[in-house]
Amino acid sequence: MQFVNTILLTIEAIGHTVLENIWHIGRFMRLMLNLIMQLPYCLRKIQLTIKQIHILGNYSVIIIVVSGFFVGLVLALQGYYTLSKYGSQQILGLMVGLSLVRELGPVVAALLYAGRAGTALTAEIGLMKQGEQLMALDIMAVNPVSYILAPRFWAGIFTMPILASLFSAVGIIGGYVIAVLFIGVDAGAFWTHMQEGINFRHDVLNGLLKALIFGILTNQVALYQGYYAKPTPEGVAKATTSTVVWSSLLILGFDFLLTAILFVRN
Repeated sequence: MQFVNTILLTIEAIGHTVLENIWHIGRFMRLMLNLIMQLPYCLRKIQLTIKQIHILGNYSVIIIVVSGFFVGLVLALQGYYTLSKYGSQQILGLMVGLSLVRELGPVVAALLYAGRAGTALTAEIGLMKQGEQLMALDIMAVNPVSYILAPRFWAGIFTMPILASLFSAVGIIGGYVIAVLFIGVDAGAFWTHMQEGINFRHDVLNGLLKALIFGILTNQVALYQGYYAKPTPEGVAKATTSTVVWSSLLILGFDFLLTAILFVRN
């Protein structure tokens, strides 16, 4: 009898966990849909969105530039010693460019954005909730989702492709420094193979599409965690940690799906 009760309790716990996760997914998607529908409001109050674009960009631009440069250095260095084994070091520029534009630019920039700007968004919204500022707006008949969350959501979506492009551009410069100035690869071959091998629509635009989707996911996770965080210091801290964890998992998971859809199929 005790064994049967243990099994029933286990099934009940599993069912409770599944239902709770479904409830969280539904609330997550409902908030995302609400934020997407706030686009007309953000266009009317464009100054709020522009202000958030400036803030979110400043949060991340330094770490994006520095990281992009060093990733380009390492990528060129590792790529040269791999390609030189097959006498193909002249296509080093193509390898660096494709790696950054297709993959490393959107993914690493999104991970850095989640760790820097995403956590700042979660902490900001969580502290507003803890200080009852969101409740005060609601009492004054101001929708906090429209006034507070939506401008940050759309600003992050516009910011992410810009940061990914900046990461890729600086990374290519870093690859040029190592390949041409230090190793001695011909500069003409470096740029020529890159220009001939990278297709603007298939490579660059698809890479920016990746960054755009990562921006939607990262900002949605950050705002969701902050908006539904427990109004305590521990709750805000837990929500900030969850933002990094879930954003990273979603970025890497969707990167696989988008790569399979956008690049492998073609």
